[in-house]
Amino acid sequence: MELAQPVYSTQHADIIRVQVKTISPSGSVRFTGGTRGGVDREYKSGVKSYTQNTKTSDVVVGVRSTRSNGDKEINFYFVPTLYIEQIKQKSISIRKIPGAKNNWELLEKCRDKDFVSQVFASDYF
Repeated sequence: MELAQPVYSTQHADIIRVQVKTISPSGSVRFTGGTRGGVDREYKSGVKSYTQNTKTSDVVVGVRSTRSNGDKEINFYFVPTLYIEQIKQKSISIRKIPGAKNNWELLEKCRDKDFVSQVFASDYF
């Protein structure tokens, strides 16, 4: 399957392509796209699922909120697609990526291979 080309030029280093995902109740963030879910979903034969990569986005942001009569706490897990391509998985438990939790510097440097490798040093490459 060939993915659509980015709409913007890669010359714009200040633009960060972000895919936002809700973290599952079991504590995993999924890296897949191209599918729809829910009661009103419509199945189309041409729609294909894919795993996020450096061609589709720069970082996946997993969002987890705890509720107690409204949002009590919101945490963000920044997972660069550089890392996703290395682990070759469709999802990951947030317990395995503690360095990604609320690491805003990781969002800013999500395309910096050296920085990403330091954050995920235990299992990168």
